[in-house]
Amino acid sequence: MEPAFSTLGTLVGLAVAIVLIMRKAQPAYSLIFGAFLGGILGGGALTETVDAMVSGAQNMASPILRVLTSGVLVGALIKSGAAQKIAETIVSTLGAKRAIPAIAVATLVICAVGVFIDIAVITAAPVALMVGRQARINKESILLAMIGGSQAGNIISPNPNTLAVAEAFDVELTSLMMKNIIPSIVALTVTIILSTLLSKRKKGIPILVIDVENSHAKLPSIFTASLGPFTVVFLLALRPLFGITVDPLVALPAGGLVCLIATRQLKNIFSYLEFGISKVAEVSVLLLGTGAIAGVIRASAVQGDVVALLAALQMPTFMLAPLSGFLLTGATGSTTAGATIASQTFHTILEDAHVDSLSAGAMINSGAAAFDSLPHGSYFHATAAAVFLAFKDRFKLFPFELTVGLSSVGSATLLYYLTR
Repeated sequence: MEPAFSTLGTLVGLAVAIVLIMRKAQPAYSLIFGAFLGGILGGGALTETVDAMVSGAQNMASPILRVLTSGVLVGALIKSGAAQKIAETIVSTLGAKRAIPAIAVATLVICAVGVFIDIAVITAAPVALMVGRQARINKESILLAMIGGSQAGNIISPNPNTLAVAEAFDVELTSLMMKNIIPSIVALTVTIILSTLLSKRKKGIPILVIDVENSHAKLPSIFTASLGPFTVVFLLALRPLFGITVDPLVALPAGGLVCLIATRQLKNIFSYLEFGISKVAEVSVLLLGTGAIAGVIRASAVQGDVVALLAALQMPTFMLAPLSGFLLTGATGSTTAGATIASQTFHTILEDAHVDSLSAGAMINSGAAAFDSLPHGSYFHATAAAVFLAFKDRFKLFPFELTVGLSSVGSATLLYYLTR
């Protein structure tokens, strides 16, 4: 089938979308406009450009539906205090002497059970700041521990990026999550090492009393707080363990419902659902925009030209997976957008090159999670605000974050190379 659009026109459209996002334009609209512009500049007629955009957006219906239902779990975990209780328990169990590993592990767990990556940091921040002040650790090391922990948790979580990749490659969500266990452990280890080194810097920013939030809200017990996440893990694990398929569309809201019942917050279900939908709505709209531009890219000559470029550089085709996830996330400032566009665009090429679908998905997902901390993305600003860190001080952490991310995508790629 002949490509409908030229590579140059499509890339110009993508570049315009990236510039608009960097200029703080609404990301979904930026991607939709970039898709339209790319199709027209790429030589496509108005009708075939719109058709490609609509086709790409239609392909996102399934992950969007699952993301929307995940809002039930997000709302229940956050509003009931279950997520905060899990964080507090992990940190208090490991103690102030092991503050950095405790904070990193706590953030990993919160993100891994289905809380979005930025919300995971915001949730863990009050506990982390309190413990960090007690242990006399600077803000930078505390934030890096949370960021690295959330990155490590994100690649093994049922979050939007993982849902989108699993859908594109038509693989089981649980299997995709498990595929990145080792890269997650590697990222966590690197996070703890770098955060510990950073904590020893004499010129670090101290944690002030006014930074520490004193919450007197009554939290559930750790047993009841864990029932919701346990339900999700159990339901998703039924397929690999017993061949019983429970779709995330059912597992994620079921975990949220169990959480509400266990914490005796069922009476607040409507307000908690409202909170949950507010957290996933923006991601759902973003997925429509990424689907539109992915549809245009998929119908263009970009795929063939990228493969030709890899061949000219004597790079194997499987390198498309980590590189596309990494670069597209850096361009869009969003793990979800980067993982979605990369997987939607290149899954066919990777499968035709006999790259194992699970491995390809894992490399894309880990690559996407490695490069989402740039200032044009919301994650950068959300994490800075969580610990009251100024822009310039927040940006100084970027090399450390990038090192953590490269350790995860590098290990995922190395694992595939050694076992293919």
